[in-house]
Amino acid sequence: MQKIDLPSIETVQFAVMGRIGLITLNRTKALNALDQDMCLAVDAALKIWENDDAIAAVVIRGAGGRAFCSGGDVRLAREDGIAWKRGLSDGRIVREFFRDEYRMDRRIATFPKPYIALIDGITMGGGVGISVHGRYRLATATTVLAMPETQIGLFPDVGTSFVLSRLPGGVGTWLALTGARLKAADCLSLGIATHVVDHERLDALVAALAAGGDIDTAIAGHAADAGAPELPANRTAIDRCFAHDRMEDIMAALDTEDGAFAAETAATLRLMSPTSLKLTLKLIRKARTLDLDDCFRMDYRLSQSVLGGHDFYEGVRAQLVDKDKQPKWYPSTLDAVDDTAIDSLFVPPLHGDLTFEN
Repeated sequence: MQKIDLPSIETVQFAVMGRIGLITLNRTKALNALDQDMCLAVDAALKIWENDDAIAAVVIRGAGGRAFCSGGDVRLAREDGIAWKRGLSDGRIVREFFRDEYRMDRRIATFPKPYIALIDGITMGGGVGISVHGRYRLATATTVLAMPETQIGLFPDVGTSFVLSRLPGGVGTWLALTGARLKAADCLSLGIATHVVDHERLDALVAALAAGGDIDTAIAGHAADAGAPELPANRTAIDRCFAHDRMEDIMAALDTEDGAFAAETAATLRLMSPTSLKLTLKLIRKARTLDLDDCFRMDYRLSQSVLGGHDFYEGVRAQLVDKDKQPKWYPSTLDAVDDTAIDSLFVPPLHGDLTFEN
């Protein structure tokens, strides 16, 4: 078989190490946030390795020691979206970044060989997408995992609605709406992580995986104690309050629930984009009856709709650009958000639905 060269870009390193293909996200100043070139490169490498008999498995990790992957490059999407709305851009990045990211995530989900994500450190947004759809998700003592999109006027995308909607009780809805952060023990207890391994021995684990042999045995040889999960203490309140299908009812339930957890959760939700909250709740409810491909298609529709609106631009400005943490949402309250307007966000974009390529 003719040898095909792996992609070569500075922000992602690709290497063959023994029996594994090793991907290292290498955009450390941005906490390994994904841009379009990174998504295309990862997708291309996976396409090569799935047909390479010398590669038994793929391992993906983040460089820098702080983050696996902090998400997608939403600042760049914001810049292009603003230019597009002003008639100064054709909106190519808005269309193509989300398309290429979701296609990459879908390739991970359908990858025929073991795909092993070392979700060490910050793992948020797109970082969840590039890991949670793989066969092995290895957390460590430094893992901090979240889908915090409602605080930037977006929604939990990258196919995570499929995963979140299938978590027990109200946990997935709670995670999607609040952007709550999970540590390793809770990731493991929920099945978001498949194992917890020793942060200090990740290099040794990669070497063991490269040596071949049984993957589960290699992982077990580098296991760490996950500790006790924190979530069970609040599960009753989460399940009770987040069972509702209307945001107004969730807020009312939290306001009448005893305890500091409910009060703090309600306060957190009141900081989020009201439009994003209603959109996200509907997304999670719809995802319950959809397969993964349809969840990705739904995400793409919503990405194009949301970038035609207001809150994404304001949320990214407040959180990541000016960093004043004072977003001016429009509409500013849940009762001012028109439910029919939310429904309209789920329609296919004029340039067409997301498609998948081999």
